[in-house]
Amino acid sequence: MSLQNKIVLITGASSGIGALTAKYVAEAGGIPILAARSEAKLQEVSKSIAGAHECMVLDVTDEQQVHMVMEAVIARHGKIDVLVNNAGFGLFKMAMEMPIQEFEAMMDVNYMGVVRCTKAVLPSMLARGAGQIVNVASIAGKIGTPKSTAYSASKHAVLGFTNSLRMELAHTGVIVSAINPGPIDTPFFDTADPSGQYANNVRWFMMPPERVAKKIVSVIERGRSEADLPRLASIGVKLMQLFPRLSSGAAAKLLNKK
Repeated sequence: MSLQNKIVLITGASSGIGALTAKYVAEAGGIPILAARSEAKLQEVSKSIAGAHECMVLDVTDEQQVHMVMEAVIARHGKIDVLVNNAGFGLFKMAMEMPIQEFEAMMDVNYMGVVRCTKAVLPSMLARGAGQIVNVASIAGKIGTPKSTAYSASKHAVLGFTNSLRMELAHTGVIVSAINPGPIDTPFFDTADPSGQYANNVRWFMMPPERVAKKIVSVIERGRSEADLPRLASIGVKLMQLFPRLSSGAAAKLLNKK
């Protein structure tokens, strides 16, 4: 798919890979619609984007607002070519130390946010017989790790939804894709890991956000179903699937350092 003049709505676009994806979409000739909760942050990101783009205040946990925003964009542009479900957050705590409310909050944003936005745009895509839904999941959605029981579960849910939806939409003209990155050097860890311990332990493994954002754009342009990154994480996933018992024991010793 050429991104020229394509309408690409990106949730969680006020910082990190969402903001960078919007920038790269604009550079490729697309029209990014930046959506996030903070209008002030959106306006700040807007200054760094050359070319046509828009900013929309959106809380993905508010079903009514999700429908209003999607309907407004479709009414103005006639379509949404690509939906990038990127909004999400994480908290890294041991399961016994994490309140139920934090489990619920991550599932509400990370998983149900994807469901709400997808269901809001899907009817128009099906009516046109064209479109793409890109869900930003995580390698954590394939490999559970210590202190990420809630976050990993929410991303497992995203991948389960994505894989099932892809089958449901086969032959409709609507593409469903998943992006599964490992640790990214973004403000995500300011909330997920205030102590900085986890970030310091995986600093060697962290990817720059530019790499992930460019991969998202590449997946859109090529119409790919899935992308795992970095390559080392992809290899780790395959080893865990082939040798779950052996791999889990080794991984627990390393990852409990979180």
